[in-house]
Amino acid sequence: MGRIFEKRKHKMFARFAKMSMAFNRVRREIEIAVKASGPDPQTNSRLRMAMQNAKAVNMPKDRVDAAIKRASEKDTSGYQEIVYEGIGPHGISVMVLSATDNPNRTVANIRHHFKKGGGSLGNSGSVAFNFEHKGLFKISKAAAGDPEELELELIDAGLDEMDGDDEFLYIYCPFESYGIMQKTIEDKGIEVLTAELQYIPTNYKELTEEQQTEVNELIDLLEEDEDVQSVYHNMQ
Repeated sequence: MGRIFEKRKHKMFARFAKMSMAFNRVRREIEIAVKASGPDPQTNSRLRMAMQNAKAVNMPKDRVDAAIKRASEKDTSGYQEIVYEGIGPHGISVMVLSATDNPNRTVANIRHHFKKGGGSLGNSGSVAFNFEHKGLFKISKAAAGDPEELELELIDAGLDEMDGDDEFLYIYCPFESYGIMQKTIEDKGIEVLTAELQYIPTNYKELTEEQQTEVNELIDLLEEDEDVQSVYHNMQ
């Protein structure tokens, strides 16, 4: 009985830790968006994106409102986004998106993670050419109507690609078309379930299972850092 209780307690703590990390990442998204373009989601597409992501991770509304209020206060410096580039084990290209209020701390930590994980932190532009910066929107397939018709309607908004499964559709567009794509989807009355900007690899590198494990160990180190928002790589 004691072992079962300990396992359940461990799973509970792990679940809370994961939820706390998700909340913190969304909170930083909100603060960056507000600092950039103001606290009104009607005129701030980046803030609408962050609020949608908050809803997706079940972040309470009072926490969302508190993050918006905090970022609106003039005496807070807020977070800044910094993208780091590096090489992981076996030549894998890695892009790390961070949100930090202390860049010196963050770059030192990121460099340490790369070194510990068998890789090395690079300079700006060292691996970015292996990725395309794109927007990704997730919507309900049921809410989209006819997917083929929707695809045709989104071409003028900059649609690159649309794919999906039995439940959801995933809409990709260039970084430059992110705002107009978001508005086009919203104007059609379709709820965006999640929205984000991603770095999509233009080519992938195949590794053995053992090599993949080594790369995943580095990715885990990076993703566990409190300043890291997202990690992208070109491992197949």
